[in-house]
Amino acid sequence: CTSLAGIMLLEVFLVLGTVIIYFLLSKKKEEALPFKEGWWGKGQKPDTEEDTTIWPFKVETTEEELSDLFRRLDQARFTEPLENSCFHYGTNSVYLRKVVSYWKNQFNWKKQVEVLNKYPQFKTKIQGIDIHFVHVKPPRLPEGQSAKPLLMVHGWPGSFYEFYKIIPLLTDPASHGLSDEHIFEVICPSIPGYGFSEAPHKKDFNSVSAASVFYELMLRLGFNEFYAQGGDWGWLICTNLAQIAPNHMKGLHLNLASVTNMGFTHLLSILLGRYLPGLFGFQDEDVKRMFPFLKKGLYRILLESGYAHIQATKPDTVGCGLNDSPVGLAAYILEKFSSWTDLEFHNLEDGGLEKKFNLDDLLTNIMIYWVSGCIVSSMRFYKENLQKGVGTQKHERLTVQVPTGIASFPNEVMHTPQAWAKKKYTNIVSFHFMPRGGHFAALEEPQLLAEDILQFVGKVEKEQLWNKK
Repeated sequence: CTSLAGIMLLEVFLVLGTVIIYFLLSKKKEEALPFKEGWWGKGQKPDTEEDTTIWPFKVETTEEELSDLFRRLDQARFTEPLENSCFHYGTNSVYLRKVVSYWKNQFNWKKQVEVLNKYPQFKTKIQGIDIHFVHVKPPRLPEGQSAKPLLMVHGWPGSFYEFYKIIPLLTDPASHGLSDEHIFEVICPSIPGYGFSEAPHKKDFNSVSAASVFYELMLRLGFNEFYAQGGDWGWLICTNLAQIAPNHMKGLHLNLASVTNMGFTHLLSILLGRYLPGLFGFQDEDVKRMFPFLKKGLYRILLESGYAHIQATKPDTVGCGLNDSPVGLAAYILEKFSSWTDLEFHNLEDGGLEKKFNLDDLLTNIMIYWVSGCIVSSMRFYKENLQKGVGTQKHERLTVQVPTGIASFPNEVMHTPQAWAKKKYTNIVSFHFMPRGGHFAALEEPQLLAEDILQFVGKVEKEQLWNKK
C-alpha cells in the first residue's frame, strides 16, 4: 500500500514536472513577426514580376521650384509673439523672422545640394514604390578586413541627412581618431513617404511594412547578415526588422528604446521606484532622469505629444497648410529640433537651436521636406502606427532576441531604464548613459554615437553573439 502511494506520488511529480518544463520551454520558443508582403503602388498590383533594378539618384531642383519658394518666403505673414514667451508657446516668430531672412539671403541651397550628393544615392522599386537610399562604402579597408553592412534609419521630422556627419566616422573611423577594428558600409534609406522615397498610395503602411521593405532592400543589396541602428521611428522600424529577420540581423543598436507594453511591475516602479530603486533594478541615473514622475513623465508627455495626437488622427488637415507654406513648415519642424534637443531650450527666445546645430543643417532638413512635398505623407505614418491603439499590435507583444545595444541620451524626451528595456529586448549586451545629447543624436553628437556603435559591434563580434541566438 505504501509503495502504491509512493508510485502515485512519483507519477504526480512527473506530471507536474512535465507541465512545468513544457511551460518553460514553450515560453522560450519565440514567435517571429511575419514579413509583411504589401503592394503600396497606385491602383491594382500588376501580374508581372517587380523590376528589381537599382538606379543612381541625385538631388536636383529647378529654378522654377526655387523662385516659387522665394515668392512664398517673401509673402510670409507673421504673428507677433507674446512678450517674454520665448519658445513656451512653440516657435517664437521673432526668431522665425531671422531664420526666414537667413533662408532668403544667405542660405545656399545649391551648395547644400552638392553636400547631399557627395554620398552615392540610389532608388529601387520595392512593393510598388520607389525607395531612396544613401549607400556609402569605406574609402579603404585594411588587409583581410571586410566592411560590415549597417542599416541606419531616421525618424520624424528628420531625414536621411541626419546621418551625414556620422557616416564618415563609421566608414573611415581611423581618419577620425577612432579604432578601425570594425569598419562599416552604411545604408541610409528614406522611410517611404519621407524625403525622396515615394509615399505609399494605400492605407495601413506602418512600421512593420517599412521594416519589411527595408529587409527586402538589404537582401537586394546582397546583405544576408547586417547590423541596424535607429532612433525615433528608426527605433521601431529596426526593432520590427529584428523581429522579422532575427537570423539575418547580427545586432541592433538604438538611441531610443521605448516600451509600449507596460505591465504591473512597470506601474509599480513608477510609484515606488524613487524610494526603492534597487527593488526595480533602477540605477541612480534612472532615478535622476525619471523622478519626480509627474513632472518628468506625465506632464512632459502631455506637453510634448500634441503633434502626435494630431498626426495620429487627422494628419492631412494640418499637413495641407504645412505643405503650402515653407514658413509654416519651418516653424513646425524647428520647434521639435528645439525641445527634443533640450527641453530647457523653451526658455530661450531662439529656442537654443543654434547651440547644437547650424542653420544650414536645419534648413537642409526642412528643404528635403519642402522640395519633395513629403510633409503630409510623413505625418500619416503616425496614424498608420497608432490608429489601432498603443499595445494592440502583435510586434508590441513580441520580444527581441537579437543582441541589442542602447545609447541612452540624457535629453531624450522620455527616459527608458534598462530594467524596463530588458523585458522587451531580452539580449541587451550594452547599455550606456551618454554624457550629453538629445533626440537627434546622429546629427547633434555624431562622435558619441559612433563610439557607442563601434564598441557595441566590437562586443557582438568578439563573442560571436549573433551565433548564440
